[in-house]
Amino acid sequence: MSIQALREQRAAKAKALNELATKAEWNATVDQPIYDQGLAELDAIDARISNIQRANERMVEDAIDANAIIAAERIARDTGSKTMSLYAKYLRLGVENMAPEDRQAILNTMSVGTGNQGGYTVQTEVVASLLDAMKAFGAMRSVATVLSTAQGNPMSFPTSDGTTETGEWVAENAAAAAADPTFGTIGLPVYKASSKVVAIPYELLQDSSIDVEAFVRNRLATRLGRITNTGYTVGTGSGQPTGLITAAATGYTCPNSTSQVTAVTYDSLVELQHSIDPAYRALGNCGWMFNDSTLKKIRQMKDGQSRPIFVPGYEAGVPGGVPDTLLGSAITINQDMAAMAANAKSIAFGDFSFYNIRDVMDVTMFRFTDSAYAKLGQVGFLAWMRTGGNLIDVGGAVKLLANAAS
Repeated sequence: MSIQALREQRAAKAKALNELATKAEWNATVDQPIYDQGLAELDAIDARISNIQRANERMVEDAIDANAIIAAERIARDTGSKTMSLYAKYLRLGVENMAPEDRQAILNTMSVGTGNQGGYTVQTEVVASLLDAMKAFGAMRSVATVLSTAQGNPMSFPTSDGTTETGEWVAENAAAAAADPTFGTIGLPVYKASSKVVAIPYELLQDSSIDVEAFVRNRLATRLGRITNTGYTVGTGSGQPTGLITAAATGYTCPNSTSQVTAVTYDSLVELQHSIDPAYRALGNCGWMFNDSTLKKIRQMKDGQSRPIFVPGYEAGVPGGVPDTLLGSAITINQDMAAMAANAKSIAFGDFSFYNIRDVMDVTMFRFTDSAYAKLGQVGFLAWMRTGGNLIDVGGAVKLLANAAS
């Protein structure tokens, strides 16, 4: 069966389960086995799709031969991008071995340093491609508000919590009471993250069939995506971003002796959901965030009528499809969230767009060809990135669930 046919089969199955889980009358004896079987079939279809995708990727890799055109030429032809062409040539050859006209273009547009360890500030086009690839490893980037600044100067946001403020009734000819709002500021500083050095053998650089640009970019995106997502999630704010979990308040703590150390109940999820002020919930952006092991346990949970509280999403002609939902709100899987354990803050709920990520657009890459690498027949690449993050909110847009201590 083709991958397209499998996707269509999955969409139809997920839609049927969605309708089953949300129908007006739920019969646990009849409907639950159908629901469980359907979820198992969805998992099996997902596994088949994943296997076919990996097989297709391997076939493409095996089909590349020594007569393939140089990656930079292919990129330039397919995208018409001079920047990407120069980027690929720089990775493969280094500035010292490039043609005079290409070397001058690099010096003019990419701020290359001198010597065999020269670095350059990556062009905006390359930066955008790199940051987009990082989303695959960073759940926070998919739901947060992302800002780009040209410099890393200090930045502060004014704050004021008006969720408890109210007016008053005033008698005729009586004076109005004074109640000035309180203002504060929340900073959004940036910090420096490193990809660590990526060492590539000369053979890969010299083989014209290897797309060096894609290889280096993907590896850098993987490393930077993982380290920055950890910072955006649980960063301490000291030498790294202030993470969402660090900044958010606890909305509900599971009581002890309730078997909620490594699990949660339906009632606890409802408590967390309603710890968010209705003013935030009315914005329509609230959702859940937890890691995959937590999702596995939630998929097995039932409400008071033995109805599953997890509803699988499906594709219905809408770009991106319909997401999985929990108690009516979308789910974001973030592997940097803590697994359920004693006192763990394992589940977050709220409007994650109040978390701001700030990128300084001067990603810098260095190409190393000194003796430390030359004696190993390698060229080293290292990228630096300046970024920061913080929850820009004082009214409680995001709240956390803490598991029981015992």
